[in-house]
Amino acid sequence: MKKIIVVLLLIGITATNLSAQKKEVKKSESVNPKVTFVELGSVNCIPCKQMKPVMKAIEAKYGEQVKVTFYDVWTDAQKPMAEKYGIKLIPTQVFLDENSKEFFRHEGFYPEKEIDKILLGKGIKPISKKS
Repeated sequence: MKKIIVVLLLIGITATNLSAQKKEVKKSESVNPKVTFVELGSVNCIPCKQMKPVMKAIEAKYGEQVKVTFYDVWTDAQKPMAEKYGIKLIPTQVFLDENSKEFFRHEGFYPEKEIDKILLGKGIKPISKKS
């Protein structure tokens, strides 16, 4: 009798874990950013350092609608991204649509208000009042 109860408890725990895992997978699958904002730069470049608070502000303002990705192209591990995106100088911002197709690019420091214009032009609305 004890063995049966233990087995039933284990089955119940496993079923609960599987249910939680399925919910987590569905949650992550359902979140597709409308725009991916790729920042190519370096942590050692002054204009790139100036972009860091801009990237954080964009993440906070637009939430899951915009995925912000940073590549430090002066590191061996991320140097290939410079070639992939064909950058000539840093920082460079590349904006990709939901199909990963580039629709806009900018070189140099890019102010938050200018990025807002790009995102608003794609129909993305802020989730917060921060500006």
